[in-house]
Formats: sequence, C-alpha cells, structure tokens
Amino acid sequence: MGPLNFILDTNVVIYLQKGLLAEPLPHGSAAISIITEIELRGFPGLLVEQTLWLGRFLASIHSLGITSDIKESTIRLRRAHRLKIPDAIIAATTLTHGAVLLTNDEQLHAVPGLTSRPLALKKP
Repeated sequence: MGPLNFILDTNVVIYLQKGLLAEPLPHGSAAISIITEIELRGFPGLLVEQTLWLGRFLASIHSLGITSDIKESTIRLRRAHRLKIPDAIIAATTLTHGAVLLTNDEQLHAVPGLTSRPLALKKP
C-alpha cells in the first residue's frame, strides 16, 4: 500500500452505505481502522443487503491493524481527551499514518494535532 491520504471513520462508511453523502469521497487513497471493521461487521441489526454491500466494501479497502505505535497513541489520546476506546484507536491510527480522518464526530474534530474533515450530508 502506498501513501495513505484518508482514514474513514465508522460513521462515514455508514453514510456511504446509506447513500447519505452529498458528494463522493475525496480523491486519494483511503483505509479504515480494524475497529471500524469490527463495529460495522458486529452490528446485530444488519440486513442481508447491508451485509452484502459491506462485504464488497471491505474487499475494496485496506483495514489497518493495531501496531505498538497505535496502541501507545491510543492510550495517550484516551487519557488526555477522555475518548471512547474505539474513537481513540481510530484517531491514533490516523495520526500514526499521517492521514486525514474523514468523520462527522465533533469530539474527534476537537482532538489537538488530529487532522480531520467533516463530510456534507444530503439535505432531507
């Protein structure tokens, strides 16, 4: 895998699956944290169509595991900013890979040093 531009937060993948994004994802290489994969695949209410879509999506994107650097960064972020463990892991993954986090989670936008970007949603 070459240089990584973006990490997709779980909420962005859900918006993508539901067709709620106002614009396509930005151009560039993207990946997800293993935590996003766990959150998505572990959701108990997935319908058959959603499961099929998710399988295709996961086959098309790289899922980044937890390295020692990500683990240590997660611990620092959780202590300093009281993030939930999944959010801290996703933020740490983004920081460790020098990427931009695509998320609509306001708490993550407030993390110092984390470059993040919200995505516009379609108007109802």
